[in-house]
Amino acid sequence: MKFSTRIDADLPAERLFEAVSNFDTLERMMIGRGASVARVDPSSEPGIGMGWDIGFDWRGKARRLRLAVTRFDRPETVTMSGRSEALDIGLTVTVIALSRARSRAIVETEVKPRNMKARLMLQTAKLGKGQLDRRYQRRIEEFVQLMRDRQG
Repeated sequence: MKFSTRIDADLPAERLFEAVSNFDTLERMMIGRGASVARVDPSSEPGIGMGWDIGFDWRGKARRLRLAVTRFDRPETVTMSGRSEALDIGLTVTVIALSRARSRAIVETEVKPRNMKARLMLQTAKLGKGQLDRRYQRRIEEFVQLMRDRQG
């Protein structure tokens, strides 16, 4: 299942990229929402190979996700891939300059099942794809706004 959205911002492309690729802030956000986050690569500089083990509760069950940065092309693209027991997740954020002071973030997420139970879950979710698309759009807008605000 694929999700995609575009967010326009009144920021130069470099600043928007810095905001959405600020992994320290992202870690704090996840912890603030109740997830346990452990960095796999202790590097302080963002880049390829940076990764996290993330634990969270979803639908009353503890879940684990391993997330890693697979592409980091400053100031344009960040790609992350994740793997849980049931799902493979791919996330790409591309920042495009619209003008000197305006830019656009294109966020794409792809979720693939790894077992039959996950395949059935995604098939059922496709029935409400319109609502999921709207929720995805709203969450990504909130994320970009929060990252911009915390960036300063």
